[in-house]
Amino acid sequence: MAKAQSFGDKTKKKAIDTKIAVKVIKGYRSESGSVKFIERLVKVDDINQVEKMDLTR
Repeated sequence: MAKAQSFGDKTKKKAIDTKIAVKVIKGYRSESGSVKFIERLVKVDDINQVEKMDLTR
């Protein structure tokens, strides 16, 4: 019995998405004075949009 889907077929489906996945890390000071970080994986159309992005806690 042959496979219904090959590895090449799987990669073609993901190539349709033209957005770029970017990991954004933002540091902030907590109320106690220590530094904490927020990590988010965000999809953007253009890499320049990362600078304009506003991440909240």
